[in-house]
Amino acid sequence: MRDHLSKAEIRKDAVQDAVQAAATTVGQLTSIVTGAVRDAAGALGGFATEIFEIRDAARRAAGDQVPDAAASPELD
Repeated sequence: MRDHLSKAEIRKDAVQDAVQAAATTVGQLTSIVTGAVRDAAGALGGFATEIFEIRDAARRAAGDQVPDAAASPELD
């Protein structure tokens, strides 16, 4: 004896497969976007760290400067 599927059951199976495929695709896209956001945040954080280090190095360099003899009021 053969199993006979009704048109309604065939439609239900087709809809179920389509929903599962859509859910899988959405999950994959979400994973891709999440990874991209994570990577972008890491890159921006690294850039900010570099800026802070450059600023600190510039401040230290400015503090280490010896005044020019021509600009020194003590020699006038």
